[in-house]
Amino acid sequence: MGSTIRSAVFPVAGRGTRFLPATKASPKEMLPIVDKPLIQYAVEEALDAGATKLIFVTGSSKRAIEDHFDTDPELERALTDSGKDDLLESVRGIVPDGATCIYIRQGAPLGLGHAVLCARPAVGDEPFFVHLADDLIAGETPCLTQMAAQHERHGGSVIAVEPVPEQDTSSYGIVAVDEGDQNRITEIVEKPAPEQAPSNLAVVGRYLLTPAIFDKLQSTGRGAGGEIQLTDAIADLLPEQAVYAYAFSGERYDCGNKLGYLKATVAYGLDHPSTGAAFRAHLRELLQD
Repeated sequence: MGSTIRSAVFPVAGRGTRFLPATKASPKEMLPIVDKPLIQYAVEEALDAGATKLIFVTGSSKRAIEDHFDTDPELERALTDSGKDDLLESVRGIVPDGATCIYIRQGAPLGLGHAVLCARPAVGDEPFFVHLADDLIAGETPCLTQMAAQHERHGGSVIAVEPVPEQDTSSYGIVAVDEGDQNRITEIVEKPAPEQAPSNLAVVGRYLLTPAIFDKLQSTGRGAGGEIQLTDAIADLLPEQAVYAYAFSGERYDCGNKLGYLKATVAYGLDHPSTGAAFRAHLRELLQD
């Protein structure tokens, strides 16, 4: 059936216009949740799931992501000289030994499907993760780890889903499933109107895909928004290979919009060992005013 998933693809070429002007000179994936940027949470989740090849599909103005995962001898020397060993370990351990970062430039903004296709030379002929850093998922077991276990049991591709209000289907890829066959997907539609949606099960930013998706992406024309949609390629794959919807365990925060980002900041701030207690007390004071 399945095997260890070695490659994780991070499409990070988007402009982050919803967060302007904060993202004018800094990538949206570098927005911090307490003390770590979104992209670091994404990388940590992939590493926990066994990935060792970290593939970033980037665009212009994304140099800060490369710098974040690179070594910084001057900073490390300054932290060593000042005896700040905890901080030194936090920057040295961002990418552990044995993991490799690969950066591929997406030459044109042609959508998520095109970004995934750009990663083909680095991924090779094996299953791989796709992780959208905008979707931050907090859970006892990381979401990609849950999906890898599902892949081990049943093979095929695995897509994370969660129910959304019917009026919100036009913001997501929506799937219909055969519940009697391990939630095998029977239909997937990109951003359907509520009256045309096959269900209210929405695709969120986690995928475990077989390499067969690359040929489908290669032949997929431009879809919604004039972009090459990953959803359309998955739809083309359905008659040939099993693709399963996986209802993950955990709390998802949509950090692609301001409210979701603020909710994540509060939740992670309350849970953080160095800020949690004081932050909780502060919020109580605010709510009493």
